[in-house]
Amino acid sequence: MFEPDKSTYQLNDGNQMPVLGFGTYKIAKPDLMNQTIQSAYENGYRMFDTAQYYRNEKMLGDAIRNLSVPRQDVFIIDKVTEMNQGHDLTINSTDFSLQQLGTDYVDLLLVHWPIADKFFETWEAFEELKKQGKARSIGVSNFTRSQLELLKTQADEMPVVNQIETHPYLNQAPLIKFDKKQSIVTQAWSPLGRGAILDNPMIGKMAVHHGKTPAQIILRWDIQRGISVIPKSQNPERIAQNADLNFELSDDEMSMLDVMNRNQRTGNEPELVYELGKQYKQFKK
Repeated sequence: MFEPDKSTYQLNDGNQMPVLGFGTYKIAKPDLMNQTIQSAYENGYRMFDTAQYYRNEKMLGDAIRNLSVPRQDVFIIDKVTEMNQGHDLTINSTDFSLQQLGTDYVDLLLVHWPIADKFFETWEAFEELKKQGKARSIGVSNFTRSQLELLKTQADEMPVVNQIETHPYLNQAPLIKFDKKQSIVTQAWSPLGRGAILDNPMIGKMAVHHGKTPAQIILRWDIQRGISVIPKSQNPERIAQNADLNFELSDDEMSMLDVMNRNQRTGNEPELVYELGKQYKQFKK
């Protein structure tokens, strides 16, 4: 049975992480942040995702405090942006992020994008931040298999999570399979393809059959794939619907969703971002 406030995944460091989270990308107004976080919490969301790049850490921290719940009742994800990578910048920027969030620690700290010239020193800083208790768990975002394999050559501790773009038009099946073999939980950002797949006729038929919305069908597909999801919405009704996932898709329905893959991204290509890091290093020299 799926319960948004209780269903969790076991991470490879022993910590637990909620299956369902709430994304805050592009929420840029305090009142809206307060409203959406309140609505999300009331509907069972316990995990909240932000990033230095979003510039809304303080708003999220304030909104969580306004819930008047114990800190341990919420799971906060933050991400270190490209310009703040490197050993010292990672440490210092994370300290600033914690000040903005108004907390002594984040539950999960992620490298937002892999950058070639800061690759290993950034992860070394992450391992230090975990030892210091400023991050309960550490992971990555937008890493490919080759980048994870490269990280493994020097890391003392491997990521617990790889947060990537994945949806029916970009199912990322090989990478998700690799993550599982490495005991890394895959987490989906943009699980609804930024709305691009909600009008798909096949998904629409499944939604009618189950008495659900297309978004609920897609999110349920992810959960049955063993993936964590962080949908975002500013609409209270959709926030509630996206947490109402206690139903089952059949094997045939799962297969139909699997074959919709088009390798169609809505965001950046991780290898390109990584290579830009190499070019930046060469330019600096």
